[in-house]
Amino acid sequence: MQPDLELVRIGEKESFKAWEHGYPFHTVRWHFHPEYELHLVCATSGRFFIGDFIGQFAPGNLVLVGPNLPHNWISEVADGARVPLRSRVMQFTEEFITRTINCFPELANTRHLFERSRAGVLFSAEISSRIFDAMGKLVHASGADRIALFLGIIAELDKDRAAQTLTSQHYLPDPSGFMSTGINEVLSYINDNLTEVLDEAILAKLAGVTPSTLSRSFRRHTGQSLTKYVNRLRVTLACQLLMSSEFGSVTEVCFASGFNNVSNFNRQFLALRGVTPTQFRRLLLENKSFGEAA
Repeated sequence: MQPDLELVRIGEKESFKAWEHGYPFHTVRWHFHPEYELHLVCATSGRFFIGDFIGQFAPGNLVLVGPNLPHNWISEVADGARVPLRSRVMQFTEEFITRTINCFPELANTRHLFERSRAGVLFSAEISSRIFDAMGKLVHASGADRIALFLGIIAELDKDRAAQTLTSQHYLPDPSGFMSTGINEVLSYINDNLTEVLDEAILAKLAGVTPSTLSRSFRRHTGQSLTKYVNRLRVTLACQLLMSSEFGSVTEVCFASGFNNVSNFNRQFLALRGVTPTQFRRLLLENKSFGEAA
C-alpha cells in the first residue's frame, strides 16, 4: 500500500513545528513527508509501522523519523472511543537542521543521529522520560525558550546509546514512487497552488479519475472533503499572515491566503479557530503588549 503525502506547514516565523493531537486524528494513517519528525506517544498502546518495521508501542514510545520515511501509529482503543491527547510531535526540515548544525560546531556529532533517522530511530525509556516534560512545554513555548527546549531535546536524543535503528538494512523509501499516485499528486498540487483558484475537474484529471471518484478517494485518504481540507490549509496560512506586519488589513489577508470573499473567509476562520480574523489579530496585539509591559 502506497503511503499518503502529508503537507507539513511550518510558520514563516517558526524554525520548526511543535504540536499535539488526540485519537482518532486525520494524520493517523500510513503517510510520509520530507520533514524530520520526532514522535512521542503520551497515551494508548498499539502497533506502529516505520518503513518495513512493525512493532508494539505504549506510552513513552519515542521515535525519530527521517525524511520521506513512511510511518504510522495505530492505537488499540474501543470503537468510538476518543483520546484527547495521544501524541506530541516535533517536525523540522532538513535545511533547518543542516543550517543549525553548521552554525553550532558543538552539534557536529548529531549528524550521525539524523543520518540514522532515515531508517527510523527508537529511543530508550530513560531518554523518553527525560524529554517528556520538555516536549509538552515546547508545544506552548515561544521566543528564545522555544529554541532552548528544541536544542535541549536534540542533546538528550544524541546521548542515547541504547537507541535502536528500526528498518531493515536494505529498505530505501522511494518518494518519487510515492508521489506518482494520484491523490499525492493532487495534494502536492494543492500545496504549490494554495492561493490560486483550485478547479476540482483539473485536480481529478491530474489524479486520472472522475471528479466523483476524486471526492470519494480524497475523503478516504485525508478524512475530510476536498473543500474542508483546502480551507484548513488556507486558514493556517491566514494565521501566519495575520501575525506578519506586512499585511495591513484583514481584507488583504483574505485574498492573499486564497479566499475570494471576506464573508466566507470570516466564516471559515471562525469555524476552525473559534475567533474571527479581526479578533485573532487583536488577541495577538494584546498578548504582545502584555509581554512588553511585563
